[in-house]
Amino acid sequence: MSDASEGPEGAVADAYKGNWVDRYAPEAFKPYFRLSRLDRPIGTWLLLLPCWWGLFLSIAATGDPRFFDIWIFAGCGIGAILMRGAGCTWNDITDRGIDGSVARTASRPIPSGAVSAKQALGWAVAQSLTAFLILLTFNWAAIGLGVLSLLPVAVYPFAKRFTYWPQIFLGLAFNWGALLVWTAHGGSLGWPAVLLYVAGMAWTLFYDTIYAHQDKEDDALIGVKSTARLFGDATPAALRVFLVACVLLMGLAVIVASPAGGTLALVIALGAPLAMGAHMLWQLGRVKLDDHDRLLSLFRSNRDAGLLAVLFFAAACLV
Repeated sequence: MSDASEGPEGAVADAYKGNWVDRYAPEAFKPYFRLSRLDRPIGTWLLLLPCWWGLFLSIAATGDPRFFDIWIFAGCGIGAILMRGAGCTWNDITDRGIDGSVARTASRPIPSGAVSAKQALGWAVAQSLTAFLILLTFNWAAIGLGVLSLLPVAVYPFAKRFTYWPQIFLGLAFNWGALLVWTAHGGSLGWPAVLLYVAGMAWTLFYDTIYAHQDKEDDALIGVKSTARLFGDATPAALRVFLVACVLLMGLAVIVASPAGGTLALVIALGAPLAMGAHMLWQLGRVKLDDHDRLLSLFRSNRDAGLLAVLFFAAACLV
């Protein structure tokens, strides 16, 4: 893993080398952009992709694409950047007493002194309010779901203090978009969206358990809990369970949705869980629990896993 001291001043240890924030952002904004993880876009993708699953599966199910869906698609992208940024900023505020004791997080803006907790709070509020303006363009049912999503976002940073399953709380927050966007398109919540949501939670347990193994030694020293610490050397077996749950639940979501394009659309949509599952199986075959660079690389590869599902759901809309 790269060391922050090898990169530009103020760079965060696990950021992409040569990322645009380090290279091009104005100096005054760099600490705030780093708080929002704009130098590490994988989290934005992981928040965004379930939104797009919900949108395209809803369109495939109803056979009723609308012009407003273009805005839903784009609005999800902007909203994911903003809400992931707000959530990460809130996480860093609540973890400011912990991050300085963990090698991977000690270089973040608050523990490094680049931004105060008060400044970070103002930044979190600004991002949240901007995202709320986007949410207001959706229907009332979706707006209500968007407001409810703040609950798991608020709780998640504290979960690792009282449970070995903080990844469940992350999954509750990160996959909420499947519920919200299904509702934004169709006007009401449906069982396919709920199944897609739970499938996304299994996916989150899969990728974030891989990610958490990077910090397991530091976490044990400071008393922070995670599924990585819970499973230990048995992690590959747990990952297999999460993989199978994700594939089965996503497949069931497709079947319950019954794409309007008939059998061909159903077959295409069922390619989503199969292709995504194949990618997750590839990841599982490459896991080395003590190889931090590989763990980070595999975690980041979940963007491609989630995009495979998006592509198949989108293709099912064309039939």
